[in-house]
Amino acid sequence: MVVKRHDYETVSQAINGLARRGYTTDFKLEPEEDKIVDSSRSLQLSPEEFEIDEIYRFEGMTDPGDEMIVYAISSHNHKIKGVLVNAFGTYSDSNTYNIVKRLQKHL
Repeated sequence: MVVKRHDYETVSQAINGLARRGYTTDFKLEPEEDKIVDSSRSLQLSPEEFEIDEIYRFEGMTDPGDEMIVYAISSHNHKIKGVLVNAFGTYSDSNTYNIVKRLQKHL
């Protein structure tokens, strides 16, 4: 599969653009449980069940709190595509980093 890269200037542009392309689920990390959660379907899934299709990194020009990564992820087994947004740099934490690190093995 060939993934076409898109240029987005902001996190909200990336989320909206991905939603138009079918990435409609808003995933959340549950680092204590080592799971990714889709609360609308009450699904708790391990990172091994996903692939990362695209990554967009946004660096805050003046505020380190604006440093974010947007992941477009999908699960063929669960027939679901969605977005996971995570801070990096100063505001990231080690538990979340461990889950994201495991996700990145699928690249």
